[in-house]
Amino acid sequence: MAFSSIAVRELPIFPLPDVVLFPGRPLPLHIFEFRYRIMMNTILESDRRFGIVMWDPQTGRPATVGCCAEVRRYERLPDDRMLIDSLGQQRFRILDYVREKPYRVGLVEWIEDEPTSIDLRPLAQEVRQLLEDVVRLSAKLTEQPMELPPDVPTAALELSYWIASNFRGVAQEQQRLLELQSTYDRLLREAEILTTTRNHLAARTVLKETFK
Repeated sequence: MAFSSIAVRELPIFPLPDVVLFPGRPLPLHIFEFRYRIMMNTILESDRRFGIVMWDPQTGRPATVGCCAEVRRYERLPDDRMLIDSLGQQRFRILDYVREKPYRVGLVEWIEDEPTSIDLRPLAQEVRQLLEDVVRLSAKLTEQPMELPPDVPTAALELSYWIASNFRGVAQEQQRLLELQSTYDRLLREAEILTTTRNHLAARTVLKETFK
């Protein structure tokens, strides 16, 4: 199988069950398996980059789209385990595997969102407002102080990644969001999810106040 070398490279692949990494988002890792200790020692001597892909326990296979991670800091433990702080970089699609042992190495191509002439700012503002509503209602329902962190991005693309990375317990939905190559479509789907969540929380809040 022949591929153009321009936008293709080999990348060590680290599959993780139900974990989806997005560009710009941190991922701490505890490296203890021997094969991945080998992998980390290898990449630390090169460009410190490796690929995170979601491992699907149901199919027993890794996803074909993942996100490149770059090691920012690391700590070696006495028994040769490692603590890694990594940060998501570009997304990629796995074209083929060039090696399976001692760890997977994939031939990958970088993917980006397609350019658009649509003004994404109104949709991004709507999604941000929905997010604020969800946080406010969650705080009211739990009677615990909650607020959005100060580092929530304002730019549409970065906001779409930030929100997707903070959906908990829905790895398959996160994977679908990662694979989308349209910022508009990603924000639109996030608006749908947040609207459903907001309405659910609002209904629970009304019930709670009714039966106080």
